[in-house]
Amino acid sequence: MRNIKIEKAVQRPIEQNEIEVVERKGIGHPDSISDGIAEAVSRVLSQTYKEKAGHVLHHNTDEVQITAGESDPKFGGGQIIKPIQILLTGRAANEFTLPSGETKKIGVDTIAIEAAKKFLQDTIINLDVEYGTVVECKIGQGSADLRDVFQRPNTIPSSNDTSFGVGYAPFSQTENLVLKTEELLNSKDFKKQYPFVGEDIKVMGLREKEDITLTIAAAFVSKYVDDVDAYLNMKDELKNIVNDLAAKETDLSVKTLINTADDETKKDESGYYLTVTGTSAEMGDDGSVGRGNRANGLITPNRPMSMEATSGKNPINHVGKIYNLLSNEITREVVSDVEGVKSIDMIILSQIGKPIDQPRTATAHIQTEEGYSINDVEEDVTRIINKWLENITDIKEHYFYLEIQALIYRIFYMESF
Repeated sequence: MRNIKIEKAVQRPIEQNEIEVVERKGIGHPDSISDGIAEAVSRVLSQTYKEKAGHVLHHNTDEVQITAGESDPKFGGGQIIKPIQILLTGRAANEFTLPSGETKKIGVDTIAIEAAKKFLQDTIINLDVEYGTVVECKIGQGSADLRDVFQRPNTIPSSNDTSFGVGYAPFSQTENLVLKTEELLNSKDFKKQYPFVGEDIKVMGLREKEDITLTIAAAFVSKYVDDVDAYLNMKDELKNIVNDLAAKETDLSVKTLINTADDETKKDESGYYLTVTGTSAEMGDDGSVGRGNRANGLITPNRPMSMEATSGKNPINHVGKIYNLLSNEITREVVSDVEGVKSIDMIILSQIGKPIDQPRTATAHIQTEEGYSINDVEEDVTRIINKWLENITDIKEHYFYLEIQALIYRIFYMESF
């Protein structure tokens, strides 16, 4: 019997709060780049392990540090002065033993560096990876006790940590607008039409009662911007695009502000958010794994959140990844399929060494629609939670076999699988 508990939510709906704050960091933000590299390395290592050893070996590559470089953006051009420094750390098995007893080595450092560079090439389209970055790998071996937990011959993996995952549904209007704004500005079609907009985009949404303010930091790519007038015209065009999107997504009042640190009295590049590559990592902004979007693609201080970094953790028994993904899948299904549920948030808590399908608790807090009680929905919600936990290895395999960037697109673009 799993420890599943359904409770009535005590907090009021997010829409009834006078103040709501929502943030989303785009794929080119230094923190998001760190997340993306960490996950890319984990996925390539996992694939390599399966090809060579027949199964995924112990690893966690959720430690990536970006130290900003130095650049000199100019209207119509610019150059990189000092490359971006990227340090890959964490833990990963670098050898395995064949049934014959022979030991085989795996080139973890080479694999990790190649995976990081490919991620950058695919993601930051104006970055010359060989010229503009220096990637260093210092991934070591994991501790003996965690390797032992990972390698136990159980049908259901044993949890490698005592940790929790959090999810909720549905999104509020503010959350949806912040998400869809960044999605639009970083979409492939948008980049083709508006190449001056780099990948480093941060959207901060503030709702004050019925009024939403979107503050957007968007790195402009200097080679596509001829002068100050062109920059200001492009900024106005971007503002109009976001306002048009907002009109379709919400009936609340929306005000859009872009690159509010600009000094429009300046006649040269010094007063404006210009980059050579489209990311602030080229000059002055560092990045780390886990400081950006949560597993649902947003940063939501008004909601339940886990501070656990999802990217780079192994997909086999690291509950910091699995439970955060699982709780979001569960809450989305509950809101979609259970009549009478208005909103839900839940927490799934593990115990180190215990089977991941048997959490210490899986607790859901539910707000019901008018005319419904917790008793009316409890059975269906419990059934859905139990189904996902019973088939938890499916979500593990599901996420593992996706393309290299699938989880990253879940976190940053929220595209369905």
